[in-house]
Amino acid sequence: MYAVRLWSTRHARGLELFYRRFESLLVRLHGIASAIGYARLERPVAGVERAVKGFLFDCQMCGQCVLSSTGMSCPMNCPKNLRNGPCGGVRGDGRCEIKPDMRCVWVEAYHGSQRIAGGLQAMQALQHAVDRRLQGSSSWLRVAREKATVAERSEP
Repeated sequence: MYAVRLWSTRHARGLELFYRRFESLLVRLHGIASAIGYARLERPVAGVERAVKGFLFDCQMCGQCVLSSTGMSCPMNCPKNLRNGPCGGVRGDGRCEIKPDMRCVWVEAYHGSQRIAGGLQAMQALQHAVDRRLQGSSSWLRVAREKATVAERSEP
């Protein structure tokens, strides 16, 4: 899994472009999702999301995905669960102080963000603390629903 996680940050641009298209599709399907019911869709979509993101990013399913802001490097893989940058213990070679055989998640995030348009700027955005109530839920559905709702409100 770790090798795939590193591959994902090296291919952050392509993965981010794919996700933008996928997200756009989910937003367009908002009417159908609303008719079916987001609560009904939650479990199967979260299962698919867990499988896909678990494989590619070693996703921890926090329910508040910030992969696009962290160069496709999941900050929840940090042993300290730091969501706003590295701790003071990053070794000179970029390895984690807690898990020396692992590169710091934030070093990888920086490299991945360099590959995404606006990625370094997005990485500077302050991330809120994890809301543990969302653990295990689908961030795909939550984001699509929020964006569709905003779009509906802005229509004349």
